[in-house]
Amino acid sequence: MKKILLLGAGKSATVLIAYLKKKCLAFGWHLTVADNNLKLVEDKLAGALNTSAVSIDIHNEEQRKTLIEQADIVISMLPAALHFLVAQTCIETGRHLLTASYVDKNIQASASVIKEKGLLFLCEMGLDPGIDHMSAMQLINRIKNNGGNMQSFYSHCGGLVAPESDNNPWHYKISWNPKNIILAGKAGAVFKKNGKTVAVPYELLFDETRTVNIPGYGKYAWYPNRDSLSYSELYGLQDCDTFIRTTLRHPDFCYGWKQVVALKLTDEDKRYDTDGLSYKAFFQQHLSQHGLADDSSAQQKEMLAYLKIYNDDIIGKGLLTAAEILQLCAEEKLMLHEKDRDMIIMLHEIAYEEDKAHKKITSSLIVKGDNNLETAMAKTVGLPLGIAAVMILKDEIKLTGLHIPIVPEIYEPVLRELEKEGIAFKEEETVLKNKRTC
Repeated sequence: MKKILLLGAGKSATVLIAYLKKKCLAFGWHLTVADNNLKLVEDKLAGALNTSAVSIDIHNEEQRKTLIEQADIVISMLPAALHFLVAQTCIETGRHLLTASYVDKNIQASASVIKEKGLLFLCEMGLDPGIDHMSAMQLINRIKNNGGNMQSFYSHCGGLVAPESDNNPWHYKISWNPKNIILAGKAGAVFKKNGKTVAVPYELLFDETRTVNIPGYGKYAWYPNRDSLSYSELYGLQDCDTFIRTTLRHPDFCYGWKQVVALKLTDEDKRYDTDGLSYKAFFQQHLSQHGLADDSSAQQKEMLAYLKIYNDDIIGKGLLTAAEILQLCAEEKLMLHEKDRDMIIMLHEIAYEEDKAHKKITSSLIVKGDNNLETAMAKTVGLPLGIAAVMILKDEIKLTGLHIPIVPEIYEPVLRELEKEGIAFKEEETVLKNKRTC
């Protein structure tokens, strides 16, 4: 009997667990889900056949090893900082590993050992990173195989709120890790535009005037991801004039968040004693500490007010940074309610030359969640991992070593299976009158 171990049962694991339950029942395999919250696991497994719920302290080496050596393949949905602990034990016990996170530098350093042991460590196998890599590489390789010369590449992706559930001034609701949302972009961004390397500092990152039109949904703003340049090499597009990977948000979100950054509300250094301290008093104290004045526009004040920044409620959570206080506000005010639907938008824009004609192809993906548990985020992060795990156990993916899904042996079969699950791209190609980037 083949055995799958899933570590972590949080928000993004909901659809993955349902998928693996179904596949284990069909193939006579066994699924073990382990988390430090046993009730959460039991609720999600709901007593399904061929499954086990386990409580684990991931830092306990003996517990970790016992669970991992009983499995044929391990999927880690734990916070990214914990993947290396899991990876070390997978290497020691000779088990394959899948994650949705960026490749950890420590895991990267173990690449030769992973290869020597005949293991497959497949990282960046979620949505972004994950589906973005697979769908982009499929397009890029098709264009190159047809003799096309790449000129410009944009890849946009956003976890958003569906229009029918959009009822706040931020036009946003949280469908993944809240802390990551608060701290997004703090390192700034670097990318290539018209042949030149461009670096954008955090303070200038959230510009609501950088927009792209999403078919059927209108304009969304984008801000560049931390490091596009490393992916231009991985994608084989070092010579492309423009190469930018971005995150999508509603323009009003970027307009408001630009002020959040200006007011240093994502600061992680200074701590405030919030016992007996109101949000309003914190904000005044914070402004004073940083020598700032609240020069927000009327719209920005409305958005900050929605996040309780001017509120007299007591925070009462001990010593917290401004970023942690802002996260508390966001988790309360921007949460997905039971019947809310989130939405994933991914859009690739590629300009290229083929047969002396200048062409542009756009490839778009729209996925909506069913409710606040079976979210679009959970579908698009979890399903690629589940599909890959099943294919590895069925020996349909035979690669070994440390990989991300940029090779046809991975992305072709996984994209076909994703399409069966309703995750499919729509393409549109146009001929341009003149050479220009998209």
